[in-house]
Amino acid sequence: MVIHYKCPNCGSDMTFDSESGMLSCGSCGRKDNIQNFSDEFITATFEVDEAKQYHCENCGAVIITEAETTATNCSFCEAAVVLGDRLSGDLAPAKVIPFTISKDEAMDAFRKWCKNGRLTPKGFMTADRIKGITGIYVPFWLYDLDSKAKVNAVGTKVRTYTRGDYIYTEKKFYDVYRDIDLSYVKVPVDASEKMDDVLMDKLEPYDYKNLKEFKTPYLAGYIAEKYNYTDQELLSRVKTKVQPYIDDYISSTINGYASVNYKNKQIHTSQKKAYYTLLPVWMVYYDFDNKEHIFAMNGQTGKVVGKPPISFRKVAGWFGGIAAITFIGMKAISFAVGGVLW
Repeated sequence: MVIHYKCPNCGSDMTFDSESGMLSCGSCGRKDNIQNFSDEFITATFEVDEAKQYHCENCGAVIITEAETTATNCSFCEAAVVLGDRLSGDLAPAKVIPFTISKDEAMDAFRKWCKNGRLTPKGFMTADRIKGITGIYVPFWLYDLDSKAKVNAVGTKVRTYTRGDYIYTEKKFYDVYRDIDLSYVKVPVDASEKMDDVLMDKLEPYDYKNLKEFKTPYLAGYIAEKYNYTDQELLSRVKTKVQPYIDDYISSTINGYASVNYKNKQIHTSQKKAYYTLLPVWMVYYDFDNKEHIFAMNGQTGKVVGKPPISFRKVAGWFGGIAAITFIGMKAISFAVGGVLW
C-alpha cells in the first residue's frame, strides 16, 4: 500500500515540515495540522507484490524498494510516499520523534562542525564536498528496565597514627551488603542492521519531551526503515548498555572505605516494556580525497558524530608545538635553578 498526502488546495504532494510540525505543500505553501488532516485527501494504492514493488500514485512509476523501507521518495517525480502495509500490525511503531531540524539547517550545522576540526585537512574544513544528505527515521527500541542488585563486599578502613617513636597502621575490615532496586526508562537501542551501532549510540541523548504517538504523516518527505531485530533479540545488548550505570550506582552507595573487595555481585535486569520508536537522523555523505566519509546528525538536537579525516601534518605540528613549549619551560626552569646554585 502506497500512501500519498495531497494538498486540499492545489492537489500537489505534501510533506512533513520540521519547522512548523505540520504537513506542508511545496507548491502553494498551504499547511495542515497532522491531527486534523482529512482522510479524503489521502490516497492509497495496493499492490499484489507488496514486498518489493509499488506504484507511485502521483506519476504511475514503479517504485522498487528494499524490504526494510517504510517511507521513501519516487525516483521519477520525487513525490513523498509512505508504504503503509509495512507500518501495520507488529510493524507499526508506537512512538516517533519528528524532525525539528530542516535539511538546510542540517547542512549549515554540518559545515560549521567541519570548520571546527583543528586536526582535519585544510580542504575538508571548507565543507564543500557534501555528496548528499538524507533524512532517515531510524528504528529504535526504547526499553523500560528493572534491575535488582545484591552485593556482598568487604570494605577496608585504614588509620595511621604515631605513638612515641613508632608509626602504627591500623586496618579495620567491614562486611558490606547492598540490596538495590533500580529502574531505567526509555533506554534506546537501534534496531536496524544497516546502521552503525556505535554511531547511533553517539547521537544520544534525544529529548523525550517531543516523543509523539506515531502517525504516518510524520514520515512524508523522509526515508524510514522498519526494524530488523525484535526487542527480545536486542535485550542482551540493552542489558550490556546499562551495566556500567548499575556498577557506578553500586559504587556510589559504598563510601568511606580505603578499598572495597567485592565477594559476590548478583545483578538481574529484566524488561518491563519496549516501545518500537522511529528517531530522526540526518545521514551526511561527504567526498574527500577520493573517499566517502559518512557522518550522522541527530535530527532533533543537531549533534554531529562521525570520524573525520586527520591531517598528519597538523598532528605533527600540534605535537611539535607541545614539545617545543615543554622544552622552553624546562630550559627556563634549569636556568632559574642554575642561577640559584651558581
